[in-house]
Amino acid sequence: MDMLRGFPVVISLPVQWGDQDALGHVNNTVYLRWFESSRIAYFERIGLSTAVLTEKIGPILASISCDYRRQIKYPETVHVGARINRIGRSSLAMEHEVVCESSRAQSAVGGAVIVIFDYRAQQSHPIPDRLRREIEALEGRSF
Repeated sequence: MDMLRGFPVVISLPVQWGDQDALGHVNNTVYLRWFESSRIAYFERIGLSTAVLTEKIGPILASISCDYRRQIKYPETVHVGARINRIGRSSLAMEHEVVCESSRAQSAVGGAVIVIFDYRAQQSHPIPDRLRREIEALEGRSF
């Protein structure tokens, strides 16, 4: 999808009948689940899901935001992009975008801050060099 060309990870999801609220459009909370699904797909691409199992170091969501641009109604397919726009000492800033298949229009944009967390020590952990290299390779740029 052209509108999501700058996103290295894009997933496609069908809108489910149950995603709608009483007003007949997709409920606001569903967008956050779509962001989560694209974020997890991104993490899988960079091997972050494996690190949680083997090293007990992984992502934890610190904050999330969503700006709603257009309503989405059933039936529809959405494309959700995920990319990193900033890497800190122990955190990643991620951008998300939702585009409708039928209209090719941007329906929502959002962001998330993810902290790399040591689940044994219960505290933030510096981003491992291996993870930084994987992100830079996927994004095609240095941070």
